[in-house]
Amino acid sequence: SSVVFEAETEKPDAKVKWQCNSKDIASGDKYLITADGKKHSLALKAITREDANVYAVIAGGSKVKFDLKVISKPDAPIEAPADAPAPPAAAPTEDQTAAPGQPPDTRQDLTGLFTEKPQSGEVTVGENITFVAKVNAESLLKKPTIKWFKGKWMDLASKSGKHLQLKETYDRSSKVYTFEMQIIEAKPNFAGAYRCEVASRDKFDSCNFDLAVHEACAAEGFDIRAAFRRTSNDGNEDSGELDFSTLLRKRVVQVNTEPDKDVWEVLSHAPPSEYEKIAFQHGLTDLRGMLKRLKKMKIEEKKSEAFLKKLDPAYQVAKGKKIRLAIEVANADAEVKWLKNGQEIQPSGRYIFDSVDNMRYLIINHCSLADDAAYCCVVGEEKCTTELFVKEPPIEIVKNLEDQMVMKGERVELECEVSEEGANVKWEKDGVELTRDESFKYRFKKDGCKHVLIINEATKEDCGHYSVKTNGGESMAELMVQEKDLEVYQSIADLTVKAKDQAVFKCEVSDENVRGTWYKNGAEVKQDARINITHIGRIHKLTIDEVKPEDEGDYTFVPDGHAFNLSAKLNFIEVKIDYVPRQDPPKIHLDCMGRTPESTIVVVAGNKLRLDVPITGDPAPTVIWTKGEKVVTEGDSRVHVETTKGHCIFTIEGAERQDEGRYSVVVRNPAGEDTADINVKVVDVPDPPQAPRILSLGEDSCVVQWDPPLFDGGQPVIGYVLERKKKKSYRWMRLNFDPYSETTYEAKRMIEGMEYEMRVYAVNGIGMSRHSPASQPFVPVAPTSQPIGLCLDDISDTSISLKWRPPERIGSAELEGYGVEYCKEGTDEWIPATQGLTDRTSMVIRNLTTGDKLKFRVRAYNMAGPSAPDTLAQPVTIREIMERPKIWIPRNLRQTLIKKVGETVNLVIKFQGKPKPKVTWIKDGEPLSPTFASVRNSDVDTIFFIRNTERKHSGKYDLQLQIENMEDKASITLQVVDLPGPPEALKITDTWGFNVALEWKLPKDDGNCEITGYTIQKAEKKTMEWFTVYEQYRRTNCVASDLIMGNEYVFRVFAINQVGPSQEPCSSTDSAYIHKIGMEYKSPTYKDRDFSQAPKFTHPLVNRSIIAGYSTTLSCSVRGIPKPKVTWYKNKMDISNEAKYRMFCKQGVLTLEIRKPCTFDGGIYMCKAVNDNGEDVVECKLEVRRKYPPGRYKDTHGSTFLD
Repeated sequence: SSVVFEAETEKPDAKVKWQCNSKDIASGDKYLITADGKKHSLALKAITREDANVYAVIAGGSKVKFDLKVISKPDAPIEAPADAPAPPAAAPTEDQTAAPGQPPDTRQDLTGLFTEKPQSGEVTVGENITFVAKVNAESLLKKPTIKWFKGKWMDLASKSGKHLQLKETYDRSSKVYTFEMQIIEAKPNFAGAYRCEVASRDKFDSCNFDLAVHEACAAEGFDIRAAFRRTSNDGNEDSGELDFSTLLRKRVVQVNTEPDKDVWEVLSHAPPSEYEKIAFQHGLTDLRGMLKRLKKMKIEEKKSEAFLKKLDPAYQVAKGKKIRLAIEVANADAEVKWLKNGQEIQPSGRYIFDSVDNMRYLIINHCSLADDAAYCCVVGEEKCTTELFVKEPPIEIVKNLEDQMVMKGERVELECEVSEEGANVKWEKDGVELTRDESFKYRFKKDGCKHVLIINEATKEDCGHYSVKTNGGESMAELMVQEKDLEVYQSIADLTVKAKDQAVFKCEVSDENVRGTWYKNGAEVKQDARINITHIGRIHKLTIDEVKPEDEGDYTFVPDGHAFNLSAKLNFIEVKIDYVPRQDPPKIHLDCMGRTPESTIVVVAGNKLRLDVPITGDPAPTVIWTKGEKVVTEGDSRVHVETTKGHCIFTIEGAERQDEGRYSVVVRNPAGEDTADINVKVVDVPDPPQAPRILSLGEDSCVVQWDPPLFDGGQPVIGYVLERKKKKSYRWMRLNFDPYSETTYEAKRMIEGMEYEMRVYAVNGIGMSRHSPASQPFVPVAPTSQPIGLCLDDISDTSISLKWRPPERIGSAELEGYGVEYCKEGTDEWIPATQGLTDRTSMVIRNLTTGDKLKFRVRAYNMAGPSAPDTLAQPVTIREIMERPKIWIPRNLRQTLIKKVGETVNLVIKFQGKPKPKVTWIKDGEPLSPTFASVRNSDVDTIFFIRNTERKHSGKYDLQLQIENMEDKASITLQVVDLPGPPEALKITDTWGFNVALEWKLPKDDGNCEITGYTIQKAEKKTMEWFTVYEQYRRTNCVASDLIMGNEYVFRVFAINQVGPSQEPCSSTDSAYIHKIGMEYKSPTYKDRDFSQAPKFTHPLVNRSIIAGYSTTLSCSVRGIPKPKVTWYKNKMDISNEAKYRMFCKQGVLTLEIRKPCTFDGGIYMCKAVNDNGEDVVECKLEVRRKYPPGRYKDTHGSTFLD
């Protein structure tokens, strides 16, 4: 046979392509492709089994697939009925494939996230269409998000409404999301290209589809007017009846062959969101009742047999604390195992097992991070689990880092102390984390709670802010690295020696690693047998043995790498021996410092002074050394003299300041005497300066001043060195290394809000003094910024009111208050407005002179002093400004104010006007009486107050403001309402059938407001139980219907206004009787039914095991008609009359109580029920266990005995 496939495109002459198994088809002997306008067809000739393939038609971006199935030709064709219509030609279209009964396969190749993509479709104007997309979320970590677009950019999520609805459902079993886009009542402009996009984290997929919208058109050749025919045969078009039979068509009834579904089963497995849909599909009308029954049908969760109370899902404990995990077991003798991460826990000092009755506890002491795990409690075959989270407490910094200033090349150690040993900290420099690099420049050291950052050989690049961070705090310190300046602790001194003596030049510098070179008159000194150069630690020596005249000269020591030198002079004393007669007078040969008899010798305090003075005379003269009137004698004291042949030696060991002065030496012999004076000057480091004073403070700086030292040490002071430290620290940090010549210094780079101290050293040519006393502690703070928004608030003849806003920047110091000052225009003398400061942002300055023109300013004060002032832009003349009176009526008072009787009226009316206006309240043309209402006035408002309102307070109140000849008025209307009175003259005007007509009059008192309605009630005269007929009824007459015949009724009416119903009703004086209509009631007859039933136990007895001494019960239930007789047996013996047992029967439940059973009460218990229709028996076994273990028992006094 042959087959033709037809498709219709939206536009004529569209390019259409046909495919078979994804390969293009061209016209030929097998295939015939034709096109006629919008219609396109593919014809297959002489079909064979090989033609059973998948075909597709492609038009633009739309592709539709369909299958062709080829079946064998039947041997004997079945004859069709004569009246059956001819079968339609096999011409499948875009919506119908050629295979009979098979829908077209429109599935597209699935890629990406979609498991089903939305397909292109067609719809007629006014009809609905739904596009479906499905996404499998099994492999997705996050819920997918979907977007629908029309064209390229129009997002349809914002277009949801009457014609477009977007839905989303999720199937938990298959984990598939279904997204639907439903177009309702399609319009022609809905046609076009659409796009669907789905995304989930880094995955994305999209697909395109088209929608074609066709105009609705009537069937060709069908005239609707011909259907409306009339049955008349007289030829008149308007006669006869209308006949619509031509519009009727034969309908094929489809028989549903699917089996009926159980609605209860469908509801029990459906989610609650699908209940209404299921009810609509199955025609359920009482959905709410079915859901209540369904709730009762649901099976309750099976309770645990081993646990009465399980562990919570999770616990949390702080590190180092104790936690107790508790469970409650059903059996007090049950064995419990505790597991941690699947491993059984053994009791120890940290893990303690405890048991109290049915409670079981696991106690964990001193929880650590290792205890953060999953714990499980096992009882028999059941178990319960929990998670324990150990929360590590924040690591706090106990001891902060301290600022340091070091020299280049020195080792730096920044040390802090944290609250817990072994804690992890992070070191940062200027916000960048420090690590242990290959050069080992930074080393990190832990010692218990101490953490140290070590920097070897600090350089200029190491300057910056170093911080240490923990999870609970942060500490920061500044490191400053200075170039190392060499300090001279002891300089070389001039020497005066004689021939053959030893000369030693000695100096001491600050760096023991510094080497140097010795020079004589600019030439380098070389070491030889007589000249020795040594360097031990910080001391450098040049020793010259057996001094010769050529050794005299200027000696200089130059440290390597430093641009300075130390110089001294070696003076050689030449001793000349002349021939003299034996009676030679004494002579002092002293030649130094210009070779004059009077000489000044300078010695550094603490050094040794040795003066070797040559003397001559014959006979040998005697030598006397004096200082002032005191004679210096020979001995072992610190200052002593020594006389040898030809020499007198004067020595001072460790020169001190009191050794300074003029020393005289006198030599005598019989031939005469000689005298010489020697001035000794002792130089030392200066005294410490006076305690420094803090002159001013800044945000991160301060200005410090000090007085020079009282004694400069004999040498002029060349400068000062300053140090600072934090108040709570012990480390002083030097601020300058080069001496500072002034006595006022500005210290910078301090932390605002931190408390500091300062001290000063004085430096002269000898060295540095001891430090001065520390200054008073101070805190570097900056003054606040100036207050803002200073403005004039009010003014009178003698006062002015100012207000302002706080400063934008307060700083770390607390704001102490504000100071307001004023001065007359043309002067610079600012006068404080008040004594002291004010903490408010407004001030009223009083007692000013009327007519003065003043300027005002305000300043904020803190510890650092006053801020910059904020000044009024223009001077202010102290004179009150006349202001017209003006009343500001609130919006809610511009309408009638309605209050109920007894309520409170409290009205606050603002007004303006200067000077203070006169306020008058008037009602009905007369001023208000204080007993009628309370009025309280101020400068800016008036308060109208009524504590308990009454009807008489209703009316119009006039408020009047008056300033001299200016005034303003306002009115307020107050309406006090109350409950209305009862209606009047309620009467029954007519009675007919089951109806009664009522009529009444308006109440005399309407409660001072409109009557909004009436409540009509009826009551049977027998019971006098009232029922409401109408509520909020507006008219004054009504008809009460649906009354019961044979009853007599009375009626009453309540009036209602906005306050409520009247307290008393208006009742009808007469009653209305509803007459009976002739009717006879015949009672139905029922056939007697036999309800007799033999006894049957519906709940049997259960075997039990109990403890002796505790009363127990055995229970069962039985049914039977008539009520059966019940008998209890123990071991087949009747126990009905024994006092130890009590029997109960309630609603068929039988209970046997055994009072304080002992071990002899154990056995087989049987319950027997008997009536006329038969009998039934049920039995159980009762085991009574001893209260105490075998071999022991207790008497009533608690003593224990052996059994």
